[in-house]
Amino acid sequence: MGGRRAVRGVQARRTDGGWRLYGQVEQVLDGHSAELLLVAAHAGGFARSRVLLFLVRGDAAGLTRVRQTALDATRPQARVQLRDVAAELLGRDDGGALPALARLGGTAAACVAAEAVGAAGRVLERTVEYVGQRQQFGRPVGSFQAVKHRLADVYVRVRAARSAAYYAAWAAAREADGETAGGLALAQVLEALRSAAAEGIQLHGGIGFTWEHEVHLYFKRAAGDELLFGPVHRLRAHAADAAHVFEEAGR
Repeated sequence: MGGRRAVRGVQARRTDGGWRLYGQVEQVLDGHSAELLLVAAHAGGFARSRVLLFLVRGDAAGLTRVRQTALDATRPQARVQLRDVAAELLGRDDGGALPALARLGGTAAACVAAEAVGAAGRVLERTVEYVGQRQQFGRPVGSFQAVKHRLADVYVRVRAARSAAYYAAWAAAREADGETAGGLALAQVLEALRSAAAEGIQLHGGIGFTWEHEVHLYFKRAAGDELLFGPVHRLRAHAADAAHVFEEAGR
């Protein structure tokens, strides 16, 4: 299989021949090439509204997929349109998919956080290596106190974000508060990656702003991930709601 990708914001209708799907979704990762689409669709109308999971084949009649221009070119995205598309129901039609999707969201957040913290660590390593080689006024740029302070701040953010990512992975594996831990870890990691990438561009000097150098890819990954999975303040707000933080504070 070429892959499975989740699609949201779709309506499902039962017919004599099975289930049919209608709707359009933007920013579906690898949606232009995946051979199978995993679709979360609303069914039942207002009175009996529920979320169900379906499988849709990439060559299904009525399915249109258009690749979109993305900020982060390393994460291809597509617009997916479904017009009376035949779909295969996964599981039962009682709406039990919503809790499963919530658990999956926590696991996915932990996975993205682990990837992002690895990127943050790598761009920090590359920046430290570069400022140790680049010369200014007859000495390495990395020997200047201001540069050391900036890199030290990034190092602290990355280490804290790595700890959060580790905990989110542990919580997701044990299904122990995985949804809240995953969202909080992702928020912290995305901030760390954006900070590390921004400092990397600045401290690389002119070369850091060019297409020829790869440091800009880390910044695009940070911004692209926040557009797809964030923003950071919303991730934190969702985690606070799930943990009933403000309800406890108001008592």
